[in-house]
Amino acid sequence: MTGAVSRERHLVRALDGLSRVEQISDFHCVTTWSVRGLRWEGVRFAEFYARVVVPHAAPSPGATLVALYGQDGACTGMVLEDLLADDVLLADRLNGEPLSIDHGAPLRLVAPAHYGYKSVKHLSRIEFREPASGYRVSGLRFMDHPRARVVLEERGRSLPGWFLRFVYRPLIRTTASRFAKAAAKRQEGIGMTDGSAT
Repeated sequence: MTGAVSRERHLVRALDGLSRVEQISDFHCVTTWSVRGLRWEGVRFAEFYARVVVPHAAPSPGATLVALYGQDGACTGMVLEDLLADDVLLADRLNGEPLSIDHGAPLRLVAPAHYGYKSVKHLSRIEFREPASGYRVSGLRFMDHPRARVVLEERGRSLPGWFLRFVYRPLIRTTASRFAKAAAKRQEGIGMTDGSAT
């Protein structure tokens, strides 16, 4: 935990001692596809914030923007108020199994009311910021909405969501192909390090 905090903290077993929950929720991609009824397990972000962040890092009262970083270089930001919603989890299990690398192991954010890019995989750093300070997003800035709420179709910064629906839809095949190639490359690397490669 870094940024506008009284004490920066590096946590190794951050979820130990917190109440575990299971929830069924949908995952909505900004490019227009969805997966329904996923069973996530983990800890509510609100409990993590109250029992770990506040007592150990003491964020500034004005730090209401939270930048979330993944080990894969992904970065997005969420409004603290949205992170404290009842359905936002720090998840380490999906459908009864530990998270796989493809699904964000060892830990990912799950924010069902927001488009999927807000649910950062491989969560490695949480940075508290003043809203005016902003953050550097992983993708193109116009594609990153500060809140990205599904119900309001907040798909981007400057163009209406209904319009971006048509812009993003052709990206589905390319995006799926890119992730499939990355997963295959990762599997090749695992095979070489576990002794199973010849």
